[in-house]
Amino acid sequence: MTPAMTRESNLFRLLALALLMAPAAVLGACSGPETVDAPDTSTTEASAQEEDARSRAEHLASEYLILDGHIDVPYRLEASPADVSRAIESGDFDYPRAKRGGLDVPFMSIYIPADYQQDAEGGAKELADKLIDGMDQLSTDHPDKFAKVTSTEEAYAAFAQGKVGIAMGMENGAPVEGDLANLQHFYDRGIRYITLTHSKNNHISDSSYEDADNRKWDGLSSFGEELVANMNDLGIMVDISHVSDAAFWDVMEITKAPAIASHSSCRRFTPGFERNMTDEMIIKLAENGGVIQINFGSSFLTSDAQQHSTNRWAAVRAYAEEHGLERGDEELTAFVERHREENPFPFADLDDVVAHIDHVVRLVGIDHVGLGSDFDGVGDSLPTGLKSVADYPNLIRALLVKGYSDEDIEKILSGNVMRVWREVERVASEA
Repeated sequence: MTPAMTRESNLFRLLALALLMAPAAVLGACSGPETVDAPDTSTTEASAQEEDARSRAEHLASEYLILDGHIDVPYRLEASPADVSRAIESGDFDYPRAKRGGLDVPFMSIYIPADYQQDAEGGAKELADKLIDGMDQLSTDHPDKFAKVTSTEEAYAAFAQGKVGIAMGMENGAPVEGDLANLQHFYDRGIRYITLTHSKNNHISDSSYEDADNRKWDGLSSFGEELVANMNDLGIMVDISHVSDAAFWDVMEITKAPAIASHSSCRRFTPGFERNMTDEMIIKLAENGGVIQINFGSSFLTSDAQQHSTNRWAAVRAYAEEHGLERGDEELTAFVERHREENPFPFADLDDVVAHIDHVVRLVGIDHVGLGSDFDGVGDSLPTGLKSVADYPNLIRALLVKGYSDEDIEKILSGNVMRVWREVERVASEA
């Protein structure tokens, strides 16, 4: 090979190497105008739209009153005391996270475990008063952050002042203890809804969690019927979450005021799970003027999560019975943790929450759906994107992307439940 040929060969190899190493944009430019593609702007546009939705969501979270129908802070603090006026690592609620998420009126759950109604010594009323004391103390100790609210007027006033308005609902009517004087007592203490029962039948109502052949009243008891009428007269919302289907239909026959489902979702997505509401029940609740407030727990949102939860607790119960263990025993706690690690939980997500909202809206319209997260009540089963009270803007953003208007979102966040609450107040004023 001559020197000239060598130089030509080396030049060719250098050119080939340069082309192999050249950026795609350079190669495209070299290939001629007929092969040049237009710049891909879809990713940039999508990012801009997402940022716009995020900004609008945060704006709406601060502009509109957000009411959550069910947050289990009181019992959580009874079991594990903490100062929720400041940022803490435990639980789903504290003041900084509430402000970050835009939460204005949490209905704090005065939750009474079924054990208290079965205990011969009682104690339900005493526990309820103790939990109410804790919420009263929170607003007394931190008047710059919290305000106790017992009416729609007070709720709006707390919102205008930038405070978190603490409303209270009683989860399980066991503290009434068959005495209407106790109903008046709890109204005077600030209770503004009562979930008639919880996980077991009580003296008021059958529970959705009881086996069908173990239900005592076939709906409401005679005292339960009397109680619902008196709740209407006092101005306490009737909450049908947790009750059996038969009890729901009994309530619909009796109540003169709209009812709520403070933390239930749609059974359409969880067939056979009676804690959620059927389409027929949602339609009747809407005819009554009421609102279903969507529970965020994954097992309330998808059949996969519901079945997983059923299987987990069946395994836990079987292990406890086989080894003679009770709740709190270290061996049983270790088994639960081991079962969780070996069987990862199928978390729901924001789209699943929106799907339940969509279903209610398609079924009965925008005026009959709200939020009842069950924060601090559903353990670690919260969906991705909704892990604490700081995350309401994530849900608002998902609703915006889905096409909900600002007016629709305001109704979902609080408008619908506030309308029910006002109507309950009106009915009571005319009693």
